[in-house]
Amino acid sequence: MKEKKQELAITINKEDDISKWYTEIIQKADLMDYSKVSGCIVYKPKSYEIWENIQTYFNKKIKKIGVKNCYFPLLIPESLLNKEEKHIEGFAAEVAWVDYGGNTKLGERLAIRPTSETIMYDSYSKWIKSYRDLPLKLNQWNNVVRWEFKHPTPFLRGREFLWQEGHCVFETKKEAEDNVKTILKYYSNIYEDLLAIPVTLGRKSIGETFAGAEYSLTAEPFSTVDGKVIQACTSHFLGQNFSDAFDINYLDKNQKKQKAWQTTWGLSTRSIGTMIIIHSDNKGLIIPPKVATEKIVIIPLLFKGKEEKVLKKAKEIQKELKKFNVILDDRKEYSPGFKFNNWELKGIPLRIEIGPRDIENNEVIINRRDTSEKIPTKIINLKKTCDELLKKIHLNLYEQQKQKVKKNTVEIKNYSEFKKAIKERKRCLVPWAESIESENKIKEETGAKSSCIPLEFKNKNLKDIKCFYSNKPATCWAYFSKSH
Repeated sequence: MKEKKQELAITINKEDDISKWYTEIIQKADLMDYSKVSGCIVYKPKSYEIWENIQTYFNKKIKKIGVKNCYFPLLIPESLLNKEEKHIEGFAAEVAWVDYGGNTKLGERLAIRPTSETIMYDSYSKWIKSYRDLPLKLNQWNNVVRWEFKHPTPFLRGREFLWQEGHCVFETKKEAEDNVKTILKYYSNIYEDLLAIPVTLGRKSIGETFAGAEYSLTAEPFSTVDGKVIQACTSHFLGQNFSDAFDINYLDKNQKKQKAWQTTWGLSTRSIGTMIIIHSDNKGLIIPPKVATEKIVIIPLLFKGKEEKVLKKAKEIQKELKKFNVILDDRKEYSPGFKFNNWELKGIPLRIEIGPRDIENNEVIINRRDTSEKIPTKIINLKKTCDELLKKIHLNLYEQQKQKVKKNTVEIKNYSEFKKAIKERKRCLVPWAESIESENKIKEETGAKSSCIPLEFKNKNLKDIKCFYSNKPATCWAYFSKSH
């Protein structure tokens, strides 16, 4: 029993070695398995259910604004991929190619989808002829392959990952820009309202803008333990760059030929990795209630001679709380202590303990996963109390992280202070004369790069303020930190 318990326990503290801690969490909480191909993982049911809950939430949002789901092929001809120069340049190093079909060498190489702009927009150019064909709003849930040579981290950075990619076409620039902002808001809803993770909304720097886009908006959480931001999702304004490359034109109401305006946006299973790294602790996984498929586990305390009575009441409670998809752990071969540790490790939001004495008192003990607080609760009030506690868990996880981010964010105005703050794992708000050259040098010298140019500080005073790095007149306020 002791060996089994030790095998389940997390043996490395998050604060001591977050990388090894993370590796233990994702395996021992039964979220994934490694495959024979580096960077390509098996999404086990517990992690895929979280992804399904995110899908369900986001699908409801986008379908309300007229977006329809579809599917395009995995394989993309090289000639299509090369159509937009900046786009292929941005992805060239990450593309995996198919050269053979069976034993036959192909006449043209096929790229395994790194993203779908090129193959989708080839179809769009055939489908869009008139203003009556617009707007066109499509989304697909799929997998992509990006053969990065950085160290792969399951969920956070993989060679194959799951995501959704939306691709919309509009008559006007305003419609397109409104779409970019709307989707960014939906993404912030996913992180804040679903995953209980505060995010900063902003524009990516020129150097970090999506290849082929005019600008990219992003929502970025900050992991305070290792002082790193995570690019959680992006919403891109493509302007007319791809319309030019793919001849996506239409006749307007006056029968004049016009170029269309386009957007693309995506969120991936990196959201699962972000959830793990932000919320989980040294006991194991913490799953925010709104994405936990099973929100409650009941552990009956089985004393000899009274097992039947306790199990009967536990099953009644399971039925009463069925809307929470309750797990009843009635395994007799394991002790209650083992079960407590097991379900803490797996992150179930609430644990209900019930024994013979509890039944006599018409109550149970509820344990919160986020605080480990034990709450005696009358059985008659159980459903209402569980509802309230799940809401409190979400709010606590969110507020706790929000305060941590605030505490670990500093405003810096000179480079020496910046370097010190980065070593201390802080996120730095700085006045910056935005340029690719300075960002590259800062990253080379400190390991930090821009996270985003925050929308909330768009109108923050820059008069007579110098860039923290170059001492030139600052053009924006930006967050800089290390990143995952």
